[in-house]
Amino acid sequence: MSTMAAEGEDLVTPSSPTGPNTGPRHLLRTLLPTAAAALAAAAGALVAVGCFLGLYIRPTSDDWCAAWKARDLGVLGITADFYTTQNGRITNAFLSGLLYGGGPAGTKILPTLITVSLTAALVLLGRRLLRALGHAPPLLALTACALALQALLYFAGTRSYQVLLWAPATISHTVPSVIGLWALLLALATVGHPRRAVRTAGLAGALLIGFALGTLSEPFALVSGLLAALTAVLCLPRLRLATTWRPFTWCLLWCTGLALGLAVLYTSPGARWRRAQQPEKPPLLSAGELRATFEDWLRMWDTVTGQWAYLAAAAAGLLLGLAATLRTPHPTPTPTPGAAPGARPAPGAGAGAGAGRTTRAALLLLPLPVVILGSFAVAVGLRSGYGPTGWTYARTWTSFLLPMELALCGYGVLLGAWAGTRPAVRRPAAAVAATTAALCLTLAAMASLVPHLQQLTTATVARSIAWDAQNTRIRAEAARGATDVGYRPLHIASLAEPFFTADYDRDWVAACVSRWYGVDRIHRR
Repeated sequence: MSTMAAEGEDLVTPSSPTGPNTGPRHLLRTLLPTAAAALAAAAGALVAVGCFLGLYIRPTSDDWCAAWKARDLGVLGITADFYTTQNGRITNAFLSGLLYGGGPAGTKILPTLITVSLTAALVLLGRRLLRALGHAPPLLALTACALALQALLYFAGTRSYQVLLWAPATISHTVPSVIGLWALLLALATVGHPRRAVRTAGLAGALLIGFALGTLSEPFALVSGLLAALTAVLCLPRLRLATTWRPFTWCLLWCTGLALGLAVLYTSPGARWRRAQQPEKPPLLSAGELRATFEDWLRMWDTVTGQWAYLAAAAAGLLLGLAATLRTPHPTPTPTPGAAPGARPAPGAGAGAGAGRTTRAALLLLPLPVVILGSFAVAVGLRSGYGPTGWTYARTWTSFLLPMELALCGYGVLLGAWAGTRPAVRRPAAAVAATTAALCLTLAAMASLVPHLQQLTTATVARSIAWDAQNTRIRAEAARGATDVGYRPLHIASLAEPFFTADYDRDWVAACVSRWYGVDRIHRR
């Protein structure tokens, strides 16, 4: 008995009384908040630099066309233009009209709007996850996790400028993920609400938001549709993960909205015109094309898996899980149905606790087919739209990279929550070692992103200075009545600039620059 008591003194359980402020236990209680603060500072600094660079964004490539159309045609005009002559993405055009209609200020604040919205959504989702696991959510650790995931999303890839700073790409491939997370929060808040009017509004929102996203981004529509379809199957009442048809109905309406949006996009005059410009190619489902698409998919994942920094998503989740476990006053807050009053079930019991073991395992593994099959769907779309080099358009990878990061972080949280409640690993020394290792990995990952961010900062600021000087000169010449002005291409992030082709008649960038400055044509300076 005395031996058991002696061993119990070393255990760190959420319900243990506060011991002396000495030894490993006190070290752990100090280390976890310190680790969260350090990660929040490191990741927050990277994200803050990205937001600050928004002040140095200047038009390039598609910016020129969207800017003059929003100015001359208005929001509805640019929306109609996209539908009839461009690509059919009416929601994309509407958002572009709102963004560019107010001048350059819109593109400058967009990175900050994205990061703030995404941070809030991730924190709220993390809080719901931890409460479902029966833990008290630590706000500092949640914020650190959200910032770390964003730092990886923006700067760990090969197209950082396009993912965060180039408005046409962020509208098409980053903003949809933000909207999707808020739509998930809407579902969680309304599906089980006691008021029928609120539930009905949530279902209507699923249909309308799904339709909007279907005409905003094809890659995100494919990935989110796959996630919703698989979730709908798991939410069938007979599988006992959900007790009503409401979650299934929400997912069904979401998929319906996406399908309707994609149908409107695909059948639009603009999409038909765009397909007509592409050369003839083998059928998408032919053996040769499927093999080539699979090879493109492997190249995409070779690039992603070559970036070890993504492992920091799992490490940050582990820190969050451990911090939540330490902070929780009781192992679990919700009793299982039919349990005696005051009885507390095992961690993780709650919604879906009555589901079978196979169903719960399927729910746990759900992110894997979403990421794997979703990324393959993105590869198919890229090859169909851009040909053999389509897989290199890494700005579209956000549609499956964010789910991948969320899955890694979620598994880390589950591991941390599990480890914090296991008798064999609740000793302070083991928890301190795990916390230290996770912190070192996350900080090393954040540090590895610094050189790339430095290069991005230098290129963005230098281009903005050169662009401002050239813009002043061109406007002065146009004000004096010049109809043909000189333009020096200012390339950044592998994006098109005027004179990207030898045939001026096919140089759409030069044509949009001319329209923006109100001149007949431009020549290379």
